[in-house]
This record gives sequence, C-alpha cells and structure tokens, in this order.
Amino acid sequence: MATRSRKTPEASTAAPTASQPPATGPGAEQSQNIWLAGLGAMARAQAEGSKAFDALVKQGLDWQSQAREQIAEVTQRAEALAASAAPAAAGRWNALEGIFEQRVARALASLGMPDTDAVARLEARVAALEQALAAKTGADEPAPAKARPRAAAKRG
Repeated sequence: MATRSRKTPEASTAAPTASQPPATGPGAEQSQNIWLAGLGAMARAQAEGSKAFDALVKQGLDWQSQAREQIAEVTQRAEALAASAAPAAAGRWNALEGIFEQRVARALASLGMPDTDAVARLEARVAALEQALAAKTGADEPAPAKARPRAAAKRG
C-alpha cells in the first residue's frame, strides 16, 4: 500500500526572508554568500535611492523658485506694458466714440429728428407755456398730458 509522504513545515518551499537565512547543506557557503550579496545590493539600492530622491526634491525646489521668479518678472513686464498702452487705447476709443456719435447725429438729422439741444429748448418752451396758461386760468398745476394712442402698424 502506498502512503503519502507528509511534508514537515521545516521543509517548505517558501522563499527565505531576511530574518530566515537559507537552509544549510551542500553548497551552503556559496548560498550564504549569494544571500548576503542580495541583501547588500538591496541595502545599497535603498540608500542610493533615498539619496537620489533627496537630490530630485532639491532640484525640484530650485526649479520651482526659478519658475516663480520668471513668472513674476514676466507679470511685471506685462503689467507695465498694459499700463503704458492704456492711455493710448483710451484716447483711440474716445475718438471712435466721438466719430460714432457724429454719424448717429447726422443720420437722425437726415431723418428730420431734432437733436438734444432742440428737444431741451422745446421742453423749456412747453414748461413756460404751461406756467403762463396756469396763471391765466388760475389752476395751481397744469393737468398731465394724456398720451396719444399709437397708430397700428399696417401689415401688408
């Protein structure tokens, strides 16, 4: 009858850890040296990795401060340029505004529309006539004018 062989926990195939060196046996010294070389390589990689990381952090901080200085310099130049260009732009805008107002006034005049001065003079005359009328009729204040209905638009 065949029996199964039982493996003992000591004979497991798990990889050795740092706290558990490889088992002894034939070639144990060579295995031990390979094990120690691996641990040494890992320690060196960790030490050099942290040094490299620290160097990268320092370089990043240097680059960040240089970038901030350059951004501040460019911002100052842009603000100075905008400040020097603002008066010229405002002057040109005012000139364009004046031209536009003149053209609108000419267009309204060609349509027979009175300008603001003519409307102001008419308002003053109407107010004077209302006062004169009120003085003759004895009324304290003139009655408000009724709004005329607008003519309906023709649809064609």
